[in-house]
Amino acid sequence: MIYVVFVEPESPGNIGFLARTMKNFGLTNLVLINPCKMENESYYKAMHARDVVSNSETYYSLEEFLKSKEIDSAIGTTGNAGGSYNVARIAVSPEQLADTINYNGNIALIFGREGNGLSNEEISLCDVIVSIPTHDYYPILNITHAAAIIFYEMFKREKSYPVDRIESASAAEKESLINCVDEIILKLGYPQHKNRNASLVFRRIIGRAFISEREAHTLKGTFRRIKVRIKEINI
Repeated sequence: MIYVVFVEPESPGNIGFLARTMKNFGLTNLVLINPCKMENESYYKAMHARDVVSNSETYYSLEEFLKSKEIDSAIGTTGNAGGSYNVARIAVSPEQLADTINYNGNIALIFGREGNGLSNEEISLCDVIVSIPTHDYYPILNITHAAAIIFYEMFKREKSYPVDRIESASAAEKESLINCVDEIILKLGYPQHKNRNASLVFRRIIGRAFISEREAHTLKGTFRRIKVRIKEINI
């Protein structure tokens, strides 16, 4: 299931426009985080997607939503992707996302505020960050334009290249794997800020990889053996 999450929308009209764009590509699960007051404009702009607006879910914060649903992949969007040294904002393109995403899991596509997008804290909750290449003259896209590009790439891949679906690792399985790596990192004696960066890098790699259950199980077994060897060496 794919959830389209709009964080703190500032314009009732943009809620309607986003709902309309969603329905163009067969998406119906709209989630609003601490939204502005819904008005007739939301339904008017939605046109034939008024049902998407009517059936939308509302949460106080992004963290509350992610905890309430069993989300396997939280995918954030940003118009301001970081360079190679900004770990938190290393992004994939919509094409890369569409080529690797597993449509069998619960996916959250998260779009930020019209004015300043997602905060760093909200980005830290995401497994993958997506950014759309644009011209330097005017690099920031309207939310519905950005959404349409991402939806299109996903829709195109899903419809044009049907493949046998591999059972992907669940959110709980991936979290267990990440916790296992965190335990190893702590034993390496890194400074605290390097611990955080190493953990974040591994979390993002797992998020972008969309690993299978079998892969997660194999990796976890390997990391457990590493922990045993570290303990033996310390003794």
